Amino acid sequence: MSEWIEIGTIVAAQGLYGEVRVYPDSDFPERFIEPGKRWLLFPNKTEPEAIEFLGGRYIPGKGLYAVEVAGVEDRDAAEALRGCKLFVQKGSRPYLEPDEFYVQDLFGMEVFNQLTGEMLGKVSDIIPAGNDLLEVELNQTEAIKAAEPEVPEIVSVQVEHKDSRRKKRKTPRVKPLQTKKVLIPFVKEIVPIVDLEKGRIEIVPPSGLLDEI
Repeated sequence: MSEWIEIGTIVAAQGLYGEVRVYPDSDFPERFIEPGKRWLLFPNKTEPEAIEFLGGRYIPGKGLYAVEVAGVEDRDAAEALRGCKLFVQKGSRPYLEPDEFYVQDLFGMEVFNQLTGEMLGKVSDIIPAGNDLLEVELNQTEAIKAAEPEVPEIVSVQVEHKDSRRKKRKTPRVKPLQTKKVLIPFVKEIVPIVDLEKGRIEIVPPSGLLDEI
């Protein structure tokens, strides 16, 4: 699926005449409003199939779009598409303004502290807010440094082997290391450099942002 961009999910039928309700995973309204070819992936399928959008509209207060699909002419046919994912091909990306980025391109990028040169971790999520937030999963070295030391807890467990009696033995149970994350406001003053070619983001953290790392 690397050649596709997921844009939304069909969540229900809209009305009686074949329209479907789409929950968007795209910031581009034209994906759902403008007529044209899209691709539909049914649950438990691995390859999407082409469909034709005849047009759509935004449903105020719902955060959804109502879309008319060619060949879907009644509520039953629309309901049969519930749970299907919608895609476009990567080559059909809309134009971006300077300092705009596709969310999926940011996932996995390495984040560096520009003041120290230290690699902090990788982008694990983008959280919508007044200003979007980069969620950065700290690298293992930082996570180990930040974690409190754990003393292995000796517990008694039951071990059963095929064709054998149940026996007790002592085995250590060690709590797994908790991955630490930090939220970074995605604004020019704090994130001055996003280099997609190198997969590198540089931040200038304000005072206190990284104190808990």
